[in-house]
Amino acid sequence: MIKEKTTMSGMQASPMNLASILEHAARFHGDQEIVSRLASGEIHRYTYREALRRSKQLANALHAYGIQVGDRIATMAWNGHRHFESWYGIAGQGAICHTVNPRLFPAQIRFILNHAGDRIVFVDPAFVVLLEEIQDELPTVELFVFLTDKAQCPETTLKNAIDYESFIEGQSENYDWLELDEDSPSSLCYTSGTTGDPKGVLYSHRSNLLMAYACCSADAFKLSAMSSVLMVVPMFHANSWGLVYSAPMTGAKLVLPGPHLDGANIYDLVNTEHVTFSAAVPTVWSMLLDYMTSNNLQVPALEEVVIGGSALPRSMLVRFKRDFGVDVLQAWGMTEISPLGSLNRPMPATLKLDADAQLKIALKQGRPMFGLQMCIKNKEGQELPFDGKTPGRLMVRGPWVVSSYFKSDSVILDSLGWFDTGDIATIDPHGFMQITDRAKDIIKSGGEWISSVDLENAAMNHPKVALAAVIGVSHPKWEERPLLLVKLKPEADLGDVELKEFLSTEVAKWWIPEDIKFVQEIPLTATGKINKVSLRNEYIADYEADS
Repeated sequence: MIKEKTTMSGMQASPMNLASILEHAARFHGDQEIVSRLASGEIHRYTYREALRRSKQLANALHAYGIQVGDRIATMAWNGHRHFESWYGIAGQGAICHTVNPRLFPAQIRFILNHAGDRIVFVDPAFVVLLEEIQDELPTVELFVFLTDKAQCPETTLKNAIDYESFIEGQSENYDWLELDEDSPSSLCYTSGTTGDPKGVLYSHRSNLLMAYACCSADAFKLSAMSSVLMVVPMFHANSWGLVYSAPMTGAKLVLPGPHLDGANIYDLVNTEHVTFSAAVPTVWSMLLDYMTSNNLQVPALEEVVIGGSALPRSMLVRFKRDFGVDVLQAWGMTEISPLGSLNRPMPATLKLDADAQLKIALKQGRPMFGLQMCIKNKEGQELPFDGKTPGRLMVRGPWVVSSYFKSDSVILDSLGWFDTGDIATIDPHGFMQITDRAKDIIKSGGEWISSVDLENAAMNHPKVALAAVIGVSHPKWEERPLLLVKLKPEADLGDVELKEFLSTEVAKWWIPEDIKFVQEIPLTATGKINKVSLRNEYIADYEADS
């Protein structure tokens, strides 16, 4: 068991092993459910108490295999009970749980697995073919563990493959979690690598635990044992926004959707499991809203949803509240900050404002929780005022902010320890931060700045628009002008004249693009964001603007 130590202050110093979260959940919320939708569509139910026992079986299996402290073990899987317990079984016994995004290109996955030096890959059967294609280029991988039982185990050409249930079968349900230095690495997640190779962010037991504490606070996710949490955000996406730790920390019911992220399946889980809280990217919520509207459905238990990954469209916030009585909270974060940085909840001062002013504030990315410092700086490194108007580079620092990338000697902090997020933002006098653009995406037209994010959101406020993307294209007179790419909703009919008229009520006149292209698809990255690199490659090279 974890031993207690004393310090110079006379207070106990308990090492922060993440396994203590699941120990607490099993002891004090042992009968609380973890509900998973399997790939087959069936529902699996068990409790925190059972999850702890199986995590200890996994820890014993890893020890018997020869896994040492600091070894990297990859997971490539959707949100399910086996994936959940593997996080605790791996990190609790001193290894590093390396989550791999299966939506990445095979070349990126190969790079990530090799760069991490993973010894074992835990994988959902759905991704076996992907690994078969690259297995001969993975020299460090010794074993593949399919996150299923023997009956559902797929036929495969992967060498040294075993199903999860056989791997832990016969192992003891007793395991003394290692007493680790709290700064010991616990998990590893790579950025999506939209420019250059993906970069690894190595989290510690301490950083993840502190971030989970912050997520639970009333000004963040506000979770408790009364909550029923649908964890839509994938566990391979930036620590699942901390929910994989904060939900069991509070004893909340945890609902895991597996690969079934369409509107019908999400609605079914929300309704049958009495979900009160959930978090996902806008595309998931768009599918749910359309499904509920088309079928005249309601979600009486659902109280709040958190939206992150990309900016919150105003129309989505309004629809959720007006049509379904659900509050929408916008969050911001990134892989490099474990990942939650800010969340938008109202304050007494903002609630005194009129409805339009409150709506404008609700569309901002929010305020940081205690533990994360935030400021904006100009290109000379000087801090800028919190006036809600002056844009600058968004900088953060704190105990769950990256200090260096895995296996990299590059300096990524300034002389005062600030990490440059790459975002351009403003911060208002109440501390509400608003992302105005990525530094590489902001458009300079005639010496003035145009926010691609704001212009995209304005277009998406049109009821016929499903998705919008804006990139800067060269212009002989204005240096750059925005090019708006629009994907319409099914069977919608919209012309550029009508859309420009709509935009004239949403943004400044000089922001309105001269050129709008209606497209069948807009490419997304592996994390569901608009792939600006792909769009630039497709449209900028041969683009000719009218003067």
